[in-house]
Amino acid sequence: MKKNSKSPMKKEQKAKWAKAQRPVQREPTEVLAELVEKLRGKLEVKATSASPAEAGVRGELSPNLDRLTVGVDLGDQWSHFCILGLQGETLSEGQVRTREAEVAEFFQALPPARVVMEVGTHSPWMQEIIAGEGHEVVVANPRLMEGSKRRKRKNDRIDAKKLARLGRVDPQSLYPIRHRSREVRQDLVVLRAREALVAARTELINATRGLVKSMGTRLPPCSSPSFGKKVKDAIPETVREALLPLVRLADALSDCIQSYDQKIEELGSEKYGHTKLLRQVKGVGPITALAYVTLENPELFAKSRDVGPYLGLVPKQEDSGESQPKLGISKTGDTMLRKLLVQSAQYILGPFGPDSVNAMLRQLTRLRPPIIVHKNSRAASAAQYFTPPAGLLPQAGVGKPARISP
Repeated sequence: MKKNSKSPMKKEQKAKWAKAQRPVQREPTEVLAELVEKLRGKLEVKATSASPAEAGVRGELSPNLDRLTVGVDLGDQWSHFCILGLQGETLSEGQVRTREAEVAEFFQALPPARVVMEVGTHSPWMQEIIAGEGHEVVVANPRLMEGSKRRKRKNDRIDAKKLARLGRVDPQSLYPIRHRSREVRQDLVVLRAREALVAARTELINATRGLVKSMGTRLPPCSSPSFGKKVKDAIPETVREALLPLVRLADALSDCIQSYDQKIEELGSEKYGHTKLLRQVKGVGPITALAYVTLENPELFAKSRDVGPYLGLVPKQEDSGESQPKLGISKTGDTMLRKLLVQSAQYILGPFGPDSVNAMLRQLTRLRPPIIVHKNSRAASAAQYFTPPAGLLPQAGVGKPARISP
């Protein structure tokens, strides 16, 4: 009886303890007001501040010892932040909703600071908003930073603090990147939307062919645009009713892709006229040329061969002592552009390419084992032929003409 009489009291104590361990939910406006008041007492705002035009990556970054440093770990709904003072002390930690209005309100109340975030889906528009409030924005490249394989603890709060500390004392270790302008990103949407439609059409065609094979028959070979016309009558009667909707969807996607091709042709001729130089190379069409010129920043490349490593068209390197394994390409940078360049390189190295390129490939085959040539030749040729950025990218100065042959 005595033990049972104390059980309700123990349950009540456990409930109170569990409630105390939960994070206190507070209104963002209340947290922001308290943060601003706290910063006023710990920081003297300087009269000189970075203008929106100067905010962003400023070439060689130096340690940030005279301003606040804010690390932001971006999330789809909420983003965690960590604010460091002049001495590296943690002034505040918390969350802000990943919405334009909330982000603008939060950073408008802060004095000029260096804001560090990782590249991601939300980083382009957040960089524009934060830089517009007079802050310096550094966008880190997590693929080049030291990973978290050896870390025993990882969460958004710790990541935000790590970004803030690295951005304060060693910003070069973040390998900062520069986002494309909003105008160029809008044009890239056309290319990426077309890529999504092509992938969906490929899935439908492969599914239709595979399901017909399971019935013991095969569909005739044909191109993707003519798939509906060529295979409609070849589908077996037993599965025709089930597979005709897939064929109709593939035809509808082909029509949409054709309209996107027309838009890309218009963009290349009206807005990006210098794509004509790239299209002089046999095997380079309007899609590849437009995707290439949207790199937009020719000053990133000191020479033409820097484009290949920038797009991940060079072998990975994991040397240790005498061990130097042969690895595949690094696959960094823009995935869509890298695929387009490799496709163009495959055309150039194929039977329809220039004879001089085929002669070069035969020479490489004699010097290297065939398997290594097969794996690396496409990447090497893509990095060699699609040059140079200085003369072909927007806002470029004087550059070399397009390379037509080796």
